[in-house]
Amino acid sequence: MDRYFDIMFAYINQIWDIPEGDKMVCRLFFKPIQVKKDTILEPAGKVPMYHNFIVSGFMRNFHLDEKGNEVTVDLNDGPRFFTSFFHFMNGSVTNENLQCLTDCELLRISREDVDRSAAMGKTQKDYTIKVLQQKMEQDKERINDMGNLTAEQRYLKLIRNQPNIIRHVPLKYISSYLGIKPESLSRIRKEIT
Repeated sequence: MDRYFDIMFAYINQIWDIPEGDKMVCRLFFKPIQVKKDTILEPAGKVPMYHNFIVSGFMRNFHLDEKGNEVTVDLNDGPRFFTSFFHFMNGSVTNENLQCLTDCELLRISREDVDRSAAMGKTQKDYTIKVLQQKMEQDKERINDMGNLTAEQRYLKLIRNQPNIIRHVPLKYISSYLGIKPESLSRIRKEIT
């Protein structure tokens, strides 16, 4: 399981220098787990219990619209932290579901352990703030793209910036994430090729 932590620390070090003492705190509180494909890791209607770091695999965050259709609001494209951030941080009931789209290897930490580890570590608050800021910027960019880019432009941007999603995530989830009807995405893909 050292590999799990090596991948997480490499990710964190891109954002913030994490000292050895804080790495020990992470090893104490983050728990490695393996989750099977199609598992709903955190269901809607409950307070999210864990903050997840995806070591390997692909996950999505989705909710149901007023017609009962699934709306994918986040897809991961590599090792990164992944949860229903707002609800996890505020301890509130979420309308979102976290689903493993493939078999996943994760490190996860409970809300109580986040607070305990923050009290013990020197840099956790700093890199947690940076992770949240990055997530907010990504969400802001996505909202801007949904309002200002055509469906084809959104798809081409995803191909350019997150090619692993195109290779590993089913098209129905990609179309939902991009706000494109599946048949329109199929047409766009044919036109591009």
